[in-house]
Amino acid sequence: MTEFRPMKEIRVRKATVADVPALFSVRTSVLENHLDLTQLEDRGVTRDSVTAMLGSDAERVWVVEERGVVVAFSMADATTGCVFALFVLPIAQGRGYGRTLLRVAEEWLFSVGWETIWLNTDQSPTRARGFYEAAGWIMVGSADHGDVRYEKHLRSAASGELSSSA
Repeated sequence: MTEFRPMKEIRVRKATVADVPALFSVRTSVLENHLDLTQLEDRGVTRDSVTAMLGSDAERVWVVEERGVVVAFSMADATTGCVFALFVLPIAQGRGYGRTLLRVAEEWLFSVGWETIWLNTDQSPTRARGFYEAAGWIMVGSADHGDVRYEKHLRSAASGELSSSA
């Protein structure tokens, strides 16, 4: 008989400027929806733009660390109601980090007044799409850069596991 061990608590914290290199390391390490530094820069995602996000009251960036190393992060924008990014190092997938970070971003966006929040992800049938759908997100159409747009509504989220603000 296998012993049941509860998953250890996942600790999420707000990112700091010192985390910026790690954010890019995580972002460029992913296998699905991979973008290199040049492709990110073409989309306006640079070390300077991420550093500016960290100083903004309207944008939030959260990280999960494992043994002092950032292994996952999420970003959200309160001016648009968007979960801007959610990425987990491939070697750290399957540990609940993405699910936890998504919940934190959702809770924050709903807490600042959004009734409907959104995100874009690759239109290819990826693990990410299944992940978002399992979390209650609904695909609503096409988006730029070969992506699709997903939305989640406060009414549907209220019946889920949203419990506190981050």
